[in-house]
Amino acid sequence: MLIAGSAAFLATLHACAVYCAWRAVVSARTPQGAVAWVVFLLSAPYFALLPYLFLGHHRYRGYVIARQSSAQVVEGVRRFEAALRPDTPPRIDPTPFEKLAHMPALRGNALVPLIDGQAAFDAIFAAIDAAERYVLVQFFIVHDDDLGRALHARLTAAAARGVAVRFMTDAVGSKSLPRAYVDGLRAAGGRVADPRRQRRPRQRLQMNYRNHRKTVVVDGRIGFTGGLNVGDEYMGRSPVFGPWRDTHVELRGPVVSQLQLSFVEDWHWAEGELILDQLVWDAPLDPADMTALLVPAGPADSDETGTLFFFSAIAAAQHRVWIASPYCVPDPTVLTALKHAALAGREVRLLLPEMIDHYLPWYAAFDCFDELAEAGVEIWRYQEGFLHQKVVLVDDAFAAIGTANLDNRSFRLNFETMAIGFDEGFAASVEAFLARDFTKATRLERRLAEQPARIRYGAPVARLFAPLL
Repeated sequence: MLIAGSAAFLATLHACAVYCAWRAVVSARTPQGAVAWVVFLLSAPYFALLPYLFLGHHRYRGYVIARQSSAQVVEGVRRFEAALRPDTPPRIDPTPFEKLAHMPALRGNALVPLIDGQAAFDAIFAAIDAAERYVLVQFFIVHDDDLGRALHARLTAAAARGVAVRFMTDAVGSKSLPRAYVDGLRAAGGRVADPRRQRRPRQRLQMNYRNHRKTVVVDGRIGFTGGLNVGDEYMGRSPVFGPWRDTHVELRGPVVSQLQLSFVEDWHWAEGELILDQLVWDAPLDPADMTALLVPAGPADSDETGTLFFFSAIAAAQHRVWIASPYCVPDPTVLTALKHAALAGREVRLLLPEMIDHYLPWYAAFDCFDELAEAGVEIWRYQEGFLHQKVVLVDDAFAAIGTANLDNRSFRLNFETMAIGFDEGFAASVEAFLARDFTKATRLERRLAEQPARIRYGAPVARLFAPLL
């Protein structure tokens, strides 16, 4: 009986491995990825099946993108487009970004960069304190520390005065957030999307995906997104990281409705509740009259929106592309776009941190630096603390601030948000703070062969994990 049972188990194991190998063949994004999974699954099914179940998914199933599937939302988007198209077309064509977002670039907006944690959370807290109808809050990481408790106090106070509060975090990013934190919000009358409760068992196998968005919307009239999470380290209080360089952006005008719609989609997936009719969708036009667009991206998209966002921005450049990111692990598509822009004579600059927060992506970046530098891409290493901002500047007419890093995880595995301003004034403000950041950075001149041994040998090994970084 024991032998027969073992034989049946082995047969089942190998049958599952063959099925998963076939799934990899028909669904992997690249031939190289398909080959890697097939070889691993068929040669070592004992070791390969569990990693494949958690890491082998190529699309996030079941997520409803209201911008495409809800007749109510689609009709609303069309009405906005008809009424708020910019009078003068932007200098950089918004069409690729509009198609990625499934939303139009609209006039009547204001985008204000918020430099570092103090400025960002002063503005966010002031908006929450002034809320009259509702507050929508979503962060990848929320800590129960001084900053986290300050947010908690404002949200509970808002709920106590009758403001509808909805709060959402990522299960992995906020895994250390104590139950008492969310229980306190609920006790005050707030609604919390519990990241620990999965809606269906299969989602437990999709833990490799992350909701990396950082969103605050107040009364449908003011919004915030960017690189900052909720934790004391983001305020520069960490003895390990010291000064924390980050950028958020304050949004006013119709683009706030686009940010709000992204939250609605995430809330619907987390809670099964569609809250469209409970929110305000007529944000007043701002006198700054910037043309802007919110581009949500994630693994539920039919296209690889994250990759195509960066590719489209780089391809649009006529003079320069500046990108600030804490990580640099681009896929072959974006790597080629960066090299082509530099070879075509564009000024291509990457601003990256010298300090390490995650070892694998930090080492993996060194394995592509030589290739980029040989094409003419400038690699700049920020020296004053940790740099965490996610910013793109193209020529003097396009800038984007948001949550997406220059890496495969943001391209394909994370839900992200980028706010784009097709506006010379906004681009000038972004240029000004990036120019200051470059004065605190040094240009990388040494090739990989000239780096210390830990980098020479660590970089190519870390790069093997690039699809997951």
